[in-house]
Amino acid sequence: MKTSPIYIALGANLPSAGRSPARTLALALDALSARGITVVTRSSDWHSPAWPDPSAPAYVNAVAEVETDLAPRALLDLLHEIEAEFGRVRHIRWESRVLDLDLLDFRGGPHSDEAGLEVPHPRMAGRAFVMLPLAEIAPHWRQPETGRAIADLITALPPADVTATRKLHTILR
Repeated sequence: MKTSPIYIALGANLPSAGRSPARTLALALDALSARGITVVTRSSDWHSPAWPDPSAPAYVNAVAEVETDLAPRALLDLLHEIEAEFGRVRHIRWESRVLDLDLLDFRGGPHSDEAGLEVPHPRMAGRAFVMLPLAEIAPHWRQPETGRAIADLITALPPADVTATRKLHTILR
């Protein structure tokens, strides 16, 4: 019996150890694999402007479907551990970063705890840089809380956000 998928978002807009953000995303997926997380599929890399400071370097974003026997909290902790290994230090919300790994959806179920786990990710449906790569690998995905189709969620995004988020055709790894 096939279980519902697990999706994670990846993003970076600063170099890590001299590597480009795109290369960092690829290496982050390798780090997940090295820890026993199966990367089932991944989206293309996508470009999105920095927010809330558009003068900061643009982001490279992607979404991956993964498979694991870990519980949601353990997977989120592992994502944070990998971020730290790549040099991520959390100081200010929404600051530029060398790596951001977010747990978007864990098998379609709600999961939360007192330590900050909230899945599905509470802000994912409002982010073109998450929804467009997710639609690329999971065109039939539906928002777990509402059942809304991903195409409808993308249509509801601000058109300027959708236009500003574009697939990178040349991926430097």
